[in-house]
Order: sequence, then C-alpha cells, then structure tokens
Amino acid sequence: MPRSRVDYAIIGGGPAGLAVAILAAQAGHSTVVVERRDGPVDKACGEGVMPPGVAWLGRMGVAIPADRARPFRGIRYVDSEVAAEADFVEGPGLGIRRTALSAAMLARAAALGVDLRQGCKAGSFVAHSDRVVLETERGPIESRWLVGADGLHGQVRRACGFAVVTGPRRRLGVRRHFRLAPWSEFVEVHWADGVEAYVTPVGPDRVGIAFLWSSADGTRGEYEAFMERFPALRSHLGPAAASPESSALGAGPFDMRVDPIARGRVLLVGDASGYLDAITGEGLSLAFASAAALVEATAGEDAGAYPRAWARLRRQHVLLTRIVLRLADRPALRRRVIRAMHQSPDVLRAFLALNTGAWGWRRALPGLGKLALRLVTP
Repeated sequence: MPRSRVDYAIIGGGPAGLAVAILAAQAGHSTVVVERRDGPVDKACGEGVMPPGVAWLGRMGVAIPADRARPFRGIRYVDSEVAAEADFVEGPGLGIRRTALSAAMLARAAALGVDLRQGCKAGSFVAHSDRVVLETERGPIESRWLVGADGLHGQVRRACGFAVVTGPRRRLGVRRHFRLAPWSEFVEVHWADGVEAYVTPVGPDRVGIAFLWSSADGTRGEYEAFMERFPALRSHLGPAAASPESSALGAGPFDMRVDPIARGRVLLVGDASGYLDAITGEGLSLAFASAAALVEATAGEDAGAYPRAWARLRRQHVLLTRIVLRLADRPALRRRVIRAMHQSPDVLRAFLALNTGAWGWRRALPGLGKLALRLVTP
C-alpha cells in the first residue's frame, strides 16, 4: 500500500486534534486525522464552551447550528441557600453537546480538505530527525509532525515514554443529559460537601448535568446517589429526571502533569498534554489556544516554541483552578466566599474575567480586593 505523505499526522479526532487539523489546513498544510472511533467523538464533560473558546470556533470557521446549542451569559454558584452570579465581560459562552461540537468541527475539517480516517486504529510509529512514520490500519503515513491528541490516557504519550506525574487529587466526573427547556441563562455550579454539580444548557430543549468528586475519600460515583444530594436540581428536572436522554458517562482521574509535551517531532495537545481539573471550565479554550500555538511553532520548524507558549497559556489558569479546588475542600470558607460574591457581584465578575483571560491581574484586583475586605469584615 502506498505511503501517505503529509505535514501533520494527528492521532485523536476530538476537539483538540480537530483544532490542530483545521488551523493547520487554514495555514495551507496537509493534514490527516486518525481516530479509532466512527462518527463524532463523545466525552464525559460539562459541555460549556467559555467565551475564549467561542472566539476560537469563530476563527476556525466552525459553524454551530442554532438548534444544537444554547448560549449562556455567565456563571452562577449555588451552595444550599447561598448563591452568586455574574455575566462574562466579553460576551456569552456556548453550551453544546460534545457530539454536536465534534460533528461541526468534523464538517469544517472536511471542507478544508483534511484527510479524516475515522474507524481507523493507529499502530506503532518511528520518529526520525526529519519525519515520523506512522502505521495505521489503512496503511502507513509519513509526516513532518506527529500530534498526540488522544486524551488523558493516550497511546502516543506512552509509546514515546513522556514522563507523567499524577497529583494527589483523584477527581472524577460523570454526566447525563435531560430533555427539557433550560431554566437558567447561566451555567450553574451547585456545591455540596464532597461533590459539585455542573448544569449546562446544551440546546433549546436540553440540559446536561455533570458531577465532579474526589475518589480519595471513598465516594462512589453513582449518578443517582449524587442527584439525591441536590434536591433543588431534581425539582427543576421534574418528570425528566425519571427518563434521562443519555446514559451516565464518566471520565478521570484528573490532575495529571506531563513533562515534556514535545519530543523531537512528536507533540502532545489537549488532555494528552496534561490536565489539572474541570472545575473552572476552561479545558476547550485552552485546547484551542494550544492547538494554535502548536501549529505556529511547527510551521516555523521551532518545536521548542510550543512548550514555552503552552506554559504561558496555562500559568494563570492553573493558579486559579488550584484556588477554586481549595475552596471546594473547605465548605465553611466556600460559603463565605459565595456570600461575599452575592453581596458584591463585581467580585465574581472580576474572577470570571481573570479566568477567561479577558482581564489581567491589575484590572481584576479592585474587584478581588472587595472579596478580601468582606472576608475580614465581621
């Protein structure tokens, strides 16, 4: 069988891998995506695309059908009787089922001429100084660059011997969908001791509910048991709670650091390059920005520029995620913080702007200073 020759061979056809393919194709490079599953790739996730991710979809020319998604204006935190909400400063995010997002990105990649090999398993590969030769079920591929976009437990990382460090938190997630009109214009984060519930409007008549928890304390990931901890959510669902539209799908554990994320002509992107936690919702935005950094670096034959750009992209996100994780572990402090955010909405607005990168620390500090003042005031 003749060998295909391309600029980029991408293993993994989820949003991160497809983003690399689309951005590379837009820059005039030839690309092949190898995905072992057929059809749009599904994943257990909250399914909310934050505003920077929405902007990246626009830059990539990915068209999202209006009947397959639902904008959301901001975030609402709820902890029993305490609640706080704020809008994003840069415009709405987008709630969309992962399968619908994958389908839209697949359509865009195909329109750009990307070679999409779905239902095709990738095999072994050999990396040379100037190329990589990848074996697949549909014949060998010779590429200038091999991109591992095959998730938290991907084969590319293992095959190359990338060093992986797992963190002390063993956080897991599980999600389901329910057929009813969303009751909120926000993504709602409901807190209970030991678990969070993420409610995302993912269409005009569809809601996704994901739970995140730590397995370190022995908590078992039973969806119905988690739902019992949130009576207000069950009340919102009404009769729809008895007939979920999708089965429970899980993911994790999270908190995995990979070093390095590039070795020679093999590079990692998306969850394959490491992942801290989903608690701040920036996974897709970071994946798209990382894909752009990867293409820019490799187009100039400077693979070393990619890890440096990746580190800059993640630095603020990692800090803020660790802060929120610490709050998740401290119920009394968490409720005080949410109450302070309710009393001063600018506090949450500043945090959201900092989290999405719309504001830097200097602009966000006045709002965050109000939080500190309220926490020290009796």
